[in-house]
Amino acid sequence: MQGDNNINDFGAVRIADDVVAIIAEIAAKEIKGIVGMSGGIADSITEMLGKKSPSKGIKVEVGEKETAIDLYVIVEYGVRIPDIAWQVQENVKKAVETMTGLNVVEVNIHIQGVNIEKETKEEDGTVRVK
Repeated sequence: MQGDNNINDFGAVRIADDVVAIIAEIAAKEIKGIVGMSGGIADSITEMLGKKSPSKGIKVEVGEKETAIDLYVIVEYGVRIPDIAWQVQENVKKAVETMTGLNVVEVNIHIQGVNIEKETKEEDGTVRVK
């Protein structure tokens, strides 16, 4: 058995979309410069209804032997976005293929925002970054 979604002598192995999404999220967040995931309007509505999405900001399509992943991310201010996006693509592809045996055909990165840390002035005149 190669670890992909198939049928063998023992039965079938099926990997849920949420499993691939969680692996992709962890792999994406390992890259310095990624602040978090952005789920957009659909995830916001889901959260308002009291449900939490385990894969906020990630859309996954899992087939028999292949998967495609869309990541909606927020980056830190000052990073070089093309470099960060490439690192995320490589890390996500490697993690998903290693853990699931699925062939990752595409990892699409959608930059949804830039996190700008706010500075506040303390009473003694020093500047503190939050």
